[in-house]
This record gives sequence, C-alpha cells and structure tokens, in this order.
Amino acid sequence: MRLCCLLNVGRASVASSILPWSFEPTMHSEIIYDVLVVGGGNAALCAAISARLTGSTVLVLEAAPQALRGGNSRHTRNLRCMHEGPADLLTGSYPLSEYFKDLLQVTGGRTNEKLALMTLRESSNCQEWMRQKGVRFQRALGGTLHLSRTNAFFLGGGKALLNAYYRAAAAMGVEIEYDAEVRGLDIRDGRFHSATVLRDGGTRTVRARALVAASGGYQGNLEWLKEVWGDAADNFIIRGTPYDTGTVLRGLMDCGVKTAGDPAQCHAVAVDARSPRFDGGIVTRVDCVSLGIVVNRDALRFYDEGEDFWPKRYAVWGRLIAEQPDQIAHAIIDAKSMGLFVPPLYPPHQAGSLPELAALLTLAPEALERTVAAFNASVQPGTFDHAVLDDNKTEGLNPPKSHWARPLDTPPFFAYPLRPGITFTYLGVEVDEKARVVMKDDKPAENVFAAGEIMAGNILGQGYLAGIGMTIGTVFGRIAGEEASRVVHG
Repeated sequence: MRLCCLLNVGRASVASSILPWSFEPTMHSEIIYDVLVVGGGNAALCAAISARLTGSTVLVLEAAPQALRGGNSRHTRNLRCMHEGPADLLTGSYPLSEYFKDLLQVTGGRTNEKLALMTLRESSNCQEWMRQKGVRFQRALGGTLHLSRTNAFFLGGGKALLNAYYRAAAAMGVEIEYDAEVRGLDIRDGRFHSATVLRDGGTRTVRARALVAASGGYQGNLEWLKEVWGDAADNFIIRGTPYDTGTVLRGLMDCGVKTAGDPAQCHAVAVDARSPRFDGGIVTRVDCVSLGIVVNRDALRFYDEGEDFWPKRYAVWGRLIAEQPDQIAHAIIDAKSMGLFVPPLYPPHQAGSLPELAALLTLAPEALERTVAAFNASVQPGTFDHAVLDDNKTEGLNPPKSHWARPLDTPPFFAYPLRPGITFTYLGVEVDEKARVVMKDDKPAENVFAAGEIMAGNILGQGYLAGIGMTIGTVFGRIAGEEASRVVHG
C-alpha cells in the first residue's frame, strides 16, 4: 500500500500537455512500467528522459542516497565533441577523422570500430540536446588540459549537469527512487521480466516491459578488484562512487549476457596518495606529471612523462603506478613548473634541496639525487612550450622524456605522492548499435539495453581520452531510452 501511494504521488505530477496520454494506477493494481532504468548517472538520466519523451512510463532506481546520486558523473567536468568548425564555446574544429585517430591511439586499436564511429558522429549533436534539458556550458580551463578545442565544459561541473537532468526528468513525470539497490534480475531467453530491489530494509519485485542497465562498472567492489589485481588492489584508491559494485553487471552475466572489455583494464589515473579511499573525485587527480619526473619507491623513473598531451595520456598513469612496488610513486617538479597546472586538493611536499625532499618522501636521498642528475644531464636544448608538442626532450635516457623536459634545478622542489586512482572498470556487457545487450548466442536481447560505463568496454579496450566517458554515456543513454521505448510501443 505504501509503495502504491508513493508511486501515485509521482504520477499525479505528470503534465497532460507533455504526453498524448495519461496513466493513473489504482491503489490495488500492480504497476508494470514501460521502462526500468537501473542507475542514476549521466547515461541513466539520458535514457530515462529519452524514453519518457517517446511516450513511456519510466522508473529510475538509484542505489545511492539522494545526496550522493549520479554515480561518477558527479565528478565530471566535460564531454568530448566532434565539430567541423568553431561551435559555441568550442574553438577551431575537431573532425571525425581526428577524433577517431585519437581514440585508436589511446586504445591501441582495441575498440569496436562500428560502435566507436557511431558514438563520435553522434557527439556532434549532444550539446544542443543537453541544453534543451537545462545543461549550461562554460569555456574550457587552461593549464595542462589543452581541451578548449575538443571538449565542452559544464558550467558548475557534473553536479550541475545532473541537477539539470533530474529537474527535467521530474518535470516530465519520470519516477525516481533513491537507496534502491537492484539485487537480482529475471531475464529468461533474452527477455527481461523483473528486478528484485532492496529498499528500506526489505525487497520487492519491480516489473517492466524493458530494462536499461546504466549502473556503472565494478570498481567499488574491492573483492572483485582483488580477483583481477591480487593484493595490489589493497592500495588502489577508488576516486569515483562507492555504489558501483558491479551487482547488476554480475547479474547480467549470470543471465547469459555476453561480456565486452578486459577485466584488467580500467580508467585509472594518478591521484594523490593522501586521498580518501572512495569518492574523492577529480580534485584528487595530480596533473603536473608532464612537467617533471615520476619516480617509484626506489627513486627510479619508469615511464615517459612527456609522451603526449596530458588529456591523451593521463589515464595511463594509474595503471603504470599499479604495476610499481607497493603501488606508490612520486611526481617531482621544481619552482619553474609551479602555476602551470591545475592544483589538486592536497598541497605538495616542499623542500629546499633534493635530499630534504627525499626524506619527506621516505626515499633514499642518494638514489633520488642520481636519478635527477641523470635526467638533468640528458635534457637537450629546446624551446619549452607546454601548449604544443615542443622540442624539449632527453637524449640517451631510458625511459626517455619526449617533450617538456627541463632540468630540475630550481629550488624549492615539490612532490606529490601518487596512488592508482580507479574511475571505472572496462569489463562490461556487449551491445549493438541499438544499445541492445548481446546474449552468449550472439543474438540481441529482446528488451534489455545498456548505456554508460557498463558497456564502455565495447569502445574502450584500453586507454582513455578526456571526456569520452561522458560522450559514450550521453550517446548510448539516448539510444537506449529511445530503443527501449520503441520495443514497448512497437
């Protein structure tokens, strides 16, 4: 009775002018929704709004409480957009060919090209659709981001974007339940029937004519991470939501849905080692890596810090640090580089000499001095310009530094301790161009769809491009909502 009353309140708010029909369940009838959306982030809300716009009754189940709604989307700032010329706040042009080349570069070709190209093309019309739902944009930030040409920034960040979507969804009559964790799925012969939901200490069954799974990866499930990474996972920081536990993903797998993506691949960046274990967000990311050197526990460099522009390479660093002893590293810069990057939440360690800095970092002073001396001696004359792929590089050093190499010789010296910061995992479900999940017999499910991080592994076999996660979620969220509604209404 209480559940029916709650749902009736939501239905009464539906404006008759929005949709060509009305639906008013009785107190004693079982509600069967047209579309059930599991998840509460960007992809989920795009799906819910799109399904509602096409005439479906929609219920959104968000596992988090209302104050923490939105999954990893809360921590985002932008999405990457294709455009043929200057477009609103985007500068220059970012054609499909360049976008696709960038994607192939970071993924090493590990991508479903058909789905990838479709996503990149569709990204060109995302901004206008988002504006219609109340999302506002601002100019790109400066520093090391290099994104004014490629990425559209949300005014107010991810929380403002989500607030706009939730307002739009509520005004349209989309029903939303918080603290509602899906614990089971009834999918038989490729057809969804119902979900088992834990809420208010009890379970109930929710029935719907179509399901959109948009519940993220499994990075919040530490036991699952340890299955893949072993004891190293004990040192991982989960920079996103702790509510992405992979329960729905596991349920889909158990119901015979085919997987896509590598369990060991993820969007993992270098975050400050002092960050909280969960939900620290984007402010914990350390963006000065390309301006200095990074050393491990033994004060040794282990990768090219200047390989490419930061938005193309920042997401390799989490995995690199995960492979180092004790999953710890330190980004070291000198006074010349301060002020050239967006500062993270935590202040750096600071010292007047390298031995003093080493003591603060519990590194062997002699080892750090040797590493810095070898680096400084290898730096070649050049013109430093962090806005371009400059000619400041090293020679005769392994690993090299390909760009932005300047001697570390100007005190004070600064260091940020680094840990792997996992944003989301790439293991997910396989989908087709209509966002339908694919069953193990290679046939699409009849009424089961997926969007966002839970299917991003189709496109991201490895690596990451800044903003592309939001692009995947926006594009496939809209497709999933529309196609789910089409299945319902024929």
